[in-house]
Amino acid sequence: MNAPVLVLNANFEPINVCNTRRAVGLILAGKAGMVMNGRGYIQTVQLSIPRPSVIRLDQMVHRPRPRVKLTRREVFRRDNYTCQYCGRHTNDLTIDHVLPRHLGGKHEWTNVVAACPACNHRKGGRELHEAHMFLLRPPEEPPSSAIYMFGRNLEENAEWEQFIQGW
Repeated sequence: MNAPVLVLNANFEPINVCNTRRAVGLILAGKAGMVMNGRGYIQTVQLSIPRPSVIRLDQMVHRPRPRVKLTRREVFRRDNYTCQYCGRHTNDLTIDHVLPRHLGGKHEWTNVVAACPACNHRKGGRELHEAHMFLLRPPEEPPSSAIYMFGRNLEENAEWEQFIQGW
């Protein structure tokens, strides 16, 4: 009941991922219809309910364009779990402010990068030129496209690809 389900807007735009329990609740309440059943059935005493993989809302939901939230996990994901100073690929990463906060740097997408602990310690609270260090690539806000937002679930849910690719 906790398997992820892709939620599509009435125009087939991907807008969310919810669990199976929530998806079945939306279908039974008449707020959504099942687009794809790739997981079998839920057996109750009186009926057999298909377990949805993709659902579509019946009513159009108007909402602003989503933006990727600035979190540690998203910074690591944007930088592909790679230190932006030495290029080492590891899961043991820290967040580094390119322009340190005590020097006026802000906590925003264009000022934070993933760094291994050794490079972060070497840079310290200095600017890049003071520490004689360089970035592999300049930091920028990741795209808020459907493939970036929901792409991490594509390995387990290959049937979602046709709905995510076009957006």
